Amino acid sequence: MFKKLIGTKDFYKKIISLMVPIMIQNGIMQFVNMLDNIMVGRLGTVEMSGVSIANQLIFVFNLCIFGAVSGAGIFGAQYAGKKDDEGVRFTFRFKLIFCFLISVIGILIFLLFNQPLLSAYLTGEGSPEDAILTLGYAKEYLFIMLIGLIPASLVQGYSSTLRETGKPKVPMYAGIVAVLVNLVLNYVLIFGQFGAPRLGVKGAAIATVTSRFVELIFIALWTKLHESENRFIIGAYKSMYVPIKLIKQIALKGIPLMLNETLWAAGMAFLTQRYSVRGLDVVAGVNISSTFFNVFSVAFMAVGAAIGIILGQLLGANKTNEAHEASYKLIAFSVFISLVVASAYFICANFIPSVYETTDTVKSLATDLMKITAIAMPVDAFANATYFTLRSGGKSFITFLFDSGFVWAVCVPVIFILSQFTALPILPLYFIGQMLSVLKCIIGGIFVKKGVWVKNIV
Repeated sequence: MFKKLIGTKDFYKKIISLMVPIMIQNGIMQFVNMLDNIMVGRLGTVEMSGVSIANQLIFVFNLCIFGAVSGAGIFGAQYAGKKDDEGVRFTFRFKLIFCFLISVIGILIFLLFNQPLLSAYLTGEGSPEDAILTLGYAKEYLFIMLIGLIPASLVQGYSSTLRETGKPKVPMYAGIVAVLVNLVLNYVLIFGQFGAPRLGVKGAAIATVTSRFVELIFIALWTKLHESENRFIIGAYKSMYVPIKLIKQIALKGIPLMLNETLWAAGMAFLTQRYSVRGLDVVAGVNISSTFFNVFSVAFMAVGAAIGIILGQLLGANKTNEAHEASYKLIAFSVFISLVVASAYFICANFIPSVYETTDTVKSLATDLMKITAIAMPVDAFANATYFTLRSGGKSFITFLFDSGFVWAVCVPVIFILSQFTALPILPLYFIGQMLSVLKCIIGGIFVKKGVWVKNIV
């Protein structure tokens, strides 16, 4: 068992070389998002809740984009393992085209249906005046953020391709530049420093949108200026041609993944909405908890991304037995990392909420929610690692059932029934929602052990 779960020094060097740049990039982004959240939280509870609700919708969009690039990324990683530059180029083109189209559709949906989507989170107990103010701030923030959806989605196309071809540091550098821009502009525009107008929530949105454009310019320029290292970019814009056969293959594998990510994110947003019926304080408490969870979870999330790349490259090189053996070690490593992170998160839960300008009730609730999330973190890490393992071999339908299928077939009905037809308080309700993933881990473990995902698709 020890040999099955523990790898060699070289094995962990490879994981760390992939996960650390991803972790740093995502970690810095989440850290700045956290500071952004704290800065907005210093304005007041209604401002913080408004931004939180708008970000629930943007979260669904971001996961949709992630699913779109992930579908093509399965092929990109395997083409990279096969040393097929043209194949990588075609998958890169597909990502850019598809991400642009999804962005346009997303913008239209948010423009047409923002009122009912945002209002769904304001049905719980609380002051009607606070609900109206929260909705107003949510709209202000969302409408400005729409400007940044297209550049943000194109960045994902570049970043995922560079990671698949063994250059994870470049997206990290682009992310660092972007978050520094975001952080400085947040301070200046939210609070009106250095003679700038005090824009509050609008300032936070403008800062984020500006950083998205900076990130895109940085990563696109670097890729173009280093063509010899990124052969996929040579001639990438001479046409938008992608072979019909490859489009069909990506569609077959990728559309289920995109739907999976979108439905999973929609499921998470729905669960947050169901928790919100317990009151507006819950919206603020869940926002604080989820914001800091995103910061602490970057470590095992980065391991998940590394799993997809490592196993995809092994499968593309026809090293199927090695891929199956590596999957156990990778999942074990992810869980180990999460145990360390969860311990730190549990301790920090006692202090973090105090930095917000909100009520003692919200602070206490946020602390308890964070501790529940910490307890469930190793479960999330195992589920995340098995998800990327199954996805690496292109088993899109199984991945779909395992991930979003589980959310909508198990989590959503259970939490809907408990929130709608019982008086169960928020803390036990939230605990049940978090621990339902134990069942998901059992299912994922069975699929990984059977090796149904071990397949070279290129």
